[in-house]
This record gives sequence, C-alpha cells and structure tokens, in this order.
Amino acid sequence: MRRRATKPDHPRGPVLWSSLEELLGDPAFEAWVDAEYPVAATFGPTARRTFLKLMGASFALAGLTGCEKSPFVAALPYVEQPQGTDVGIPKYYATAVTLDGYAQPVIATTYSGRPTKLDGNPDHPATQGRSDVFMQAAVLDLYDPDRARAPSRRGEPVTWNDVQHQIGLLRQQWTQSQGEGLALLLGHSTSPTLIRQIEALVLEFPKTRIYEHAAVGGGRWLESTRAAYGQALQLRPQFENCEVVVSLDDDFLGAGPHQVANARAWSAARHRTADKPGLALYMAEAVPSATGAMAEARVAVDASRIWLIAQGLANSYDVAGAAKPDLSAKEQRWLDRAVHACRSACGRALVTGSRFGDEATASWVARTNEALGANALLGAAAPAPNVANAKRLSDLVSDIGRGAVKTLIIIDANPAYTAPAWLAFGDAVAKVRYSVHLGIHRDETGALCEWHLPLTHTLESWSDARSVDGTATIIQPTIAPFYDVRTVHQVMALLLGQMDPLPEAPVRDTWRATLGDDFETKWTRCLHDGYVPEQRAAPPNIHAAATAVVPPLPDDGLDIVFRPDPTIWDGSFANNAWLQELPKPLTTLTWGNVISIGPALARREDLTNGDHVRIRVRDRSITGPVWVQPGQAPNTVALTLGYGRSKAGRVGDGLGYNAYDVQPIDQLWQTKGSLHKLGTRETLAVTQLHHRMEGFDFIREVNAADTDHPNHETTQPSLYPPKPSAQNAWGMVIDLDACIGCNACVAACTAENNVPVVGSDQVKVGREMHWLRIARYYAGDVEEPRSFFQPVPCMHCEQAPCEMGCPVHATTHSPEGVNQMVYNRCIGTRTCSSYCPYKVRRFNFFDYRLAPDAPEHAAHNPDVTVRSRGVMEKCTYCAQRIEAAHVAADKENRPIRDGELVTACQSACPTKAIVFGDISDPDSEVSRLRGDERHYVLLEEQGTRPRTTYLARWKPPEGQE
Repeated sequence: MRRRATKPDHPRGPVLWSSLEELLGDPAFEAWVDAEYPVAATFGPTARRTFLKLMGASFALAGLTGCEKSPFVAALPYVEQPQGTDVGIPKYYATAVTLDGYAQPVIATTYSGRPTKLDGNPDHPATQGRSDVFMQAAVLDLYDPDRARAPSRRGEPVTWNDVQHQIGLLRQQWTQSQGEGLALLLGHSTSPTLIRQIEALVLEFPKTRIYEHAAVGGGRWLESTRAAYGQALQLRPQFENCEVVVSLDDDFLGAGPHQVANARAWSAARHRTADKPGLALYMAEAVPSATGAMAEARVAVDASRIWLIAQGLANSYDVAGAAKPDLSAKEQRWLDRAVHACRSACGRALVTGSRFGDEATASWVARTNEALGANALLGAAAPAPNVANAKRLSDLVSDIGRGAVKTLIIIDANPAYTAPAWLAFGDAVAKVRYSVHLGIHRDETGALCEWHLPLTHTLESWSDARSVDGTATIIQPTIAPFYDVRTVHQVMALLLGQMDPLPEAPVRDTWRATLGDDFETKWTRCLHDGYVPEQRAAPPNIHAAATAVVPPLPDDGLDIVFRPDPTIWDGSFANNAWLQELPKPLTTLTWGNVISIGPALARREDLTNGDHVRIRVRDRSITGPVWVQPGQAPNTVALTLGYGRSKAGRVGDGLGYNAYDVQPIDQLWQTKGSLHKLGTRETLAVTQLHHRMEGFDFIREVNAADTDHPNHETTQPSLYPPKPSAQNAWGMVIDLDACIGCNACVAACTAENNVPVVGSDQVKVGREMHWLRIARYYAGDVEEPRSFFQPVPCMHCEQAPCEMGCPVHATTHSPEGVNQMVYNRCIGTRTCSSYCPYKVRRFNFFDYRLAPDAPEHAAHNPDVTVRSRGVMEKCTYCAQRIEAAHVAADKENRPIRDGELVTACQSACPTKAIVFGDISDPDSEVSRLRGDERHYVLLEEQGTRPRTTYLARWKPPEGQE
C-alpha cells in the first residue's frame, strides 16, 4: 500500500476532493488509489477485436481503401514531384468548419495534400486564433470510414446521372404546379450561397414550402429574444467591457458555437489588471456548468425557480410589475450579494439569461438590464440572414398529414433522430411520395428517405458561412473529395436546373455582386485572410417589451431539463472517437451519457453513481445510469442529448440513451417528470479517479487583499548532477484562474501528437492515453461546492524522478530542459510512471499502429512518431514544433522570438490560460508570469523543480465562497 502524503498544519490551498467516493471514504475508491497501476483487469476473447475496430475508426481512413478517387490508395514516392510541392513542408489554408450552422474559422495544416490539424484563424475577428473541442476534432470526421460514398436509392447505389434524371422529372412537375407539393427542410445554416439558392428556387417555384429544424440552436435561440424585446435578436454580450456579470442559468462559457468568443472576452475582462480580478461573476443555475465553476458566488436553484430569481432581481431595481418573490434563505443571500455587486459596478454590470430558459426569465432579464442601463453591453444585432418565412418541423409534419407535401428534400438535418419522439417524424416521411436526404452520412433520416445524396465534408468543400459575430467566411477545400460526393451548392444547382456546375461556381456567383469591381483580387484576398470584410450594420435600438410577464404554469414532479452534450453536441459528433473519449468537463465521463441528479435527490432515492433509473415524462420513458453531481439542485434531473444513435457509425451506434425520446414538443428544454430506481447498475468510464497525485495544495487561491501569496520556487539542496545549459530553457505557466475546463487543449494535443483512442473498456481500467488531463476538484459542502480545473501535462522536471528510475535510459533530459522519450529504448517496465509524482505518463498496453502500407496513416501528423505496444509516452512540449522553430530561426540566423513557438495546447486555449516560452529570457511572457505573485509550483515539496508551473486562482471575497 502506498504511504499517504501528510498534509501540512497550515495548507495554502482549499481542502480538495475529487469525487463523492473520496468524500465518503468508499472502500472501493481506497482500493483503487492503493493500486499503483489500476489496470490489472482481464478481458474477454473479443477485446482485441474491439480495440482494432476502434483504432480503425479513430484514425478514420479505413474507408479510403475502396475509393478509387482517393489520392492515398497507393502510397508511392513521386517519380516527378509536382511543382510547388515540398515533401515534409506543410501548407496552410484559411477556411472554416461549421458548428450548428455557424462558421468556425480555421487555419488548416496539410501535408502533401492531406489535412492533419486545424487551429483557429488568428486574423479572424470572432475567435482571434482560439478554438474549441469541435474545431480540433473536425479533421477526424473528414476521414470517417462510415461516410456515405455515393448516391443511393432505397439503400442501393446509383449514379449522379440517375439523380439528374430524377430531378429533371421532378422539375417538370414543379413547373406545371409552380412547386405545389415541394417542401425543403433545412438544418440551421448561415451560408449566404445556400440562402441565395433557396430564394432562387422559391422564386422559380413560388408554392414551395420551406421549413427549418435545428435540434439545439438555430431559430430556437431567437425565441426568447422575441418574448423579451418584441423582435428576434442575436445577443453577443460584451463581457470584455463588464465588471460584474449575473448569469441566470446561462452557461456562456460552456460548449457551443459561442464558446470561443465568450471565453475570450470573459478572460480579457477577468485579467484586465494583474493585482485583482477584473470581472466578478455571479451564477444561479440548476445543473453545474463551466460558467458556474468560475463564479465568484454560485447558488443551486431548481430549474423551475430560475424565473423567481430573475423576478427578484428585477424587483431589487423597482422594475414595474416585479413583485418580491418567495425565495429561500440561501437564494436571498445570493441575490443580495449579486445586487450589491451590480450597484457597485457603476454602469458596467450585465445580466444574462439562458438560451434554454423560459420566456418569463427572459422578460425579467431584459427589463433588469434596461434598469441597469446595460442594453449597450448586450451587443444586440439583427440575426444572421436566413430563409424568410421558414416554418417549424411540427408544421411540416402537420402539412404531410393533410397531404400537402408530395416531395420532401431534407438538407443537412437528421430529424428522424433529433425530432421529439411525439412528432412521429418517421411515420410522416413514409407518407411522402418522393423523399430525398442530403448529408455527409446516411444516418437515421437518410435510411428513411428514398434517395440519399452524399455531401462533401467542409474540408473538401467550396462554400461559405457566417461566424457568431456575423463575419462571413469563404470555405475553400483543403483536399479533393475522397468519394463520389457533391457540395450542397452543386445539389441545389441541380434543383435549379443547372447541370453539374463547378464546385466553386455557386459561391463565386454569390460574392461577385458583394465584392464588386476587381473581383478576382478581392476574392483572392478573402481566401487568404479567411473572412470577408463587410460593413457592419448599425446595432438595432432595443427596448424591453412591455407585455405582461406570464409565469410558467406550476406542475408536480421533478424538473427534467435537456442540454446538448459538451463533447457530442446534438449527436452530430457521435461517430467521432476523439470526442467520445474526451472527458466531459465536470463529470469526466467518456463513451456515454448519464442521468445527472443532485446529492439530495440521490439520498432520497438511495442512488449512487452507475445505478440505473427510469425517467418518465408523460407517457414516454427512457432508462440510463445515474451520475450524482455535486452542486446540482435538489429536484432537478438533467438529460443530455446526442446519444442513443442507431445510424451514426461503428463508433457512435448503441451508446447511451436517447433523450429526444422523452423531449416534449411544447417544452423542449424544461418539463416535469418522475424518476424510478431499477435495481441494476453499470460501471461508468470516468477518468477523474485515474492518475491521482499524492500530496496537497494542488490548487491554490489568493485574495487581492491577502499578503500571504504562494511562495515562489526555492532552490533546494540536490543530489542530482547539474545539467548542461543551452541557449533556450523552455517552460510553461498555466493560469488556473483562466482555465474553464473546456478540454480544447486535450483535443488539440490528441490531434497534434497522434494520441490513440483505446475505447470504453480500457478507459474504465485507467488506460486512457491522453498526454494532458484536466483534473477536476471540489472544495466545500457537497450541496454547494466550489469547483476547480487544473490542466496537468508533463512537468518537465529539472530533477526528474522518471529519468533516474528508467533502467534503460529511455527517458532523458535535453539541454533545453525538455524531458524526452526515446521510444526505441523503452522496454515497458513502467518504472518511470511509478516514480512520477504527477502521474502524467501513459503506457501502450496494445499495439495501436496500423500496417505500414495502410492508407489510414494519412490522418497522422508526419512529424510525430506513432508509438508501438510496450512503449511509454507523454507530453513532449510539442518537440516537433520546437525543432521547426529552431530551423526557421537558424535559416534567418536569429534567435527564436518570444511568442513565435506555440504548443498545440497553448494555441487551442480560448482563454489564453497556457503560456509557453523561454524562461531564460527575462523579457519573455512566461518569465513575466513566473514572477507574478500568484505563481506557484505543483507538489513543490517533492523538489523536482518542474518547468511547468501555475498561477493561483483568485479567491472570492470573504463570505462569498
């Protein structure tokens, strides 16, 4: 058994716990911690086969072996090297991928014509080079072997000539009837070209009906602003200009298309001054979130009571009609603190409400902001242009039922899976004479439709889209299409009677009028920069609507709330193995979803993590495992969307429960229901209990008024021989006050360093391979804990125990201070990991490599070795980037400039929580941060002198923890 570290009498950080099992002293948890390697598990005879299937899907080029158009079918050396091609030298393209219809601007790195890595576009005004997990993992979807490869009819392959012939026959019917019976169902899109093409189709066939369905965002996010302001608005809060933000169940730092812009603005405000936090955040929420974890003061409030908090806030500012609500003592204490902070902010306070909230909350929030004089901080803008008069999915089902739809064309949407089950969309499609589905996969909806037309991935496409700030981006292809697929604009051109246009032609036609004279020069500039410079419209003049606020109808039962999954979103990323194995920010769950409940409800129902329960909403029910979430409101149950897929692909099928099965049509985000314990249970693939450190003061806090700041690193006596010095000494500082636990750094590291996916069974026994983990800790009472996130990569210790422990000298120390791994020396003793106090090393228990001639290698970063079975691996500070920076500097006979060398995790972080650089340069940013009063060393008592260090988190004022 391990000898436990003894905590000091006066700890410099909060008393932390990582799970309920640890807090309660669960014997199973203690047994897990006692095992140095909790991996001595036995597996059935099919385990190896399962791993190989997952590996093939995770590297995701297996489908290319049967594709004649693929440039990777035969990996042969050039006989005559193409002009402009330098083998091993990457090329970069400014383009975009999309999330929920919004552009995520990226710089795509390609090697010999194949994309391997996406990073944020530093010149784009929306993200300024930052990214999220969806952007980082999008490159894997390009190589998904389960993509549709050719058009099909009733599941049988057909040619595009067959498609053109059928569309020609349909156009004859539409011409005679002016489009009577033709219906288009769209997923949410901001593409100016697609909107132009649809408007042209409606102009040609004026009786065409247009419908829109977005499972999470789209037009649904505009409904609350209609109730609050009497008009649809796109709200882009200017957090960078705020001193106080009061959030009513609005997880604006959480996953979604707005995350990067919001996180960047929040971090800029939070750290506008070095000696104190520049922004205070107050959060009232039902389900713990990333935003709540960063709050100055947080209160857990059941979902059905959030509107009362909003009304109480309005009452504090004498808003007309806002009566004083009946709040609990803890709710009133939180409200009093929030009101006091807002009044002290001198016009720089803002209240935000959830996009998933009710209309009453939205109305009170709008009126409170008006009373605060905060309308200018809302960043209100007109919604991105969209197809006019688009109806809802429920209207489509109704129209089909009365026989008004003869031909249904579904564009980039999957309503057979994402529509509330009460709509019975599958039954409706069966009544349509002609049904056509356009999508990258033949998914649940594609399987129902007569025709399926495969679309290109965005990295193969010519298209366009707008980011969340309204900026338009031209999407250009980074590689030729692998399969017999078309862009959505080519298919729309077919519907408009144009025969097989060039992929870029519709997009160029859209922007020709906008860019005007000297089109080719401006077009080239837009492609180079990654966005279109357009004159912004003046912000609309907004006022809170004066209509009466209608409170939600009271009802019995538990509050059931629906939320998109932080890694799978609405199910669109279910077949992405990188995202399936990425731990979710607060639960650290992988490979599934859970039914989240609070500790109070768990006590009432005698439930523990993994117990199966049945959730009943009206006459429908689902079954899934429970997760007891510290800090969740006592009568709220949270269901996450995106799982329970049947046609996602080999990775995503059959995982978790399908929350859409119990999502009511009239109460999409919050309803009432019941919970029943079933008596069965399962083991969840949760990572927080893995790779645990022994010690104390992992997380440290400081108060602006404190004089007791973390001690700076001190030089202790050492038996280690001195290391030779070099021109550069690399180091990293991670600001815990800026880390929101979003895992963008983990996803970026996975893509950059060819980190393998191991699958659910291996994760359950602690064998996940991520080089970087986001440790999640709690402090305080289980009902109202404070949450902390701590990224833990390799510390690159100057006096590294792993180097002394390795019997074959496979782990070595570079002159620049990087702890290196020599893979072909490693014999797999795992001694280095046993000696490592930070537990940041990962061992390859299986051989995840592919055959040498397999085309799947096209997904790999060629600058990073693919490791074999029996080899230890870990963070290298992106050694390949360090060497590339040396080469570039040597060519110009100069030193490496500060900020020139950026690691993958650093470039991805939306809050700039990670800074890397040369600590021997006193003028570098990393050196400046190491001299900050918040700077401290993790496990300083070990004397390892790590190059990776931390900045302590700002502590809330006394009485607000």
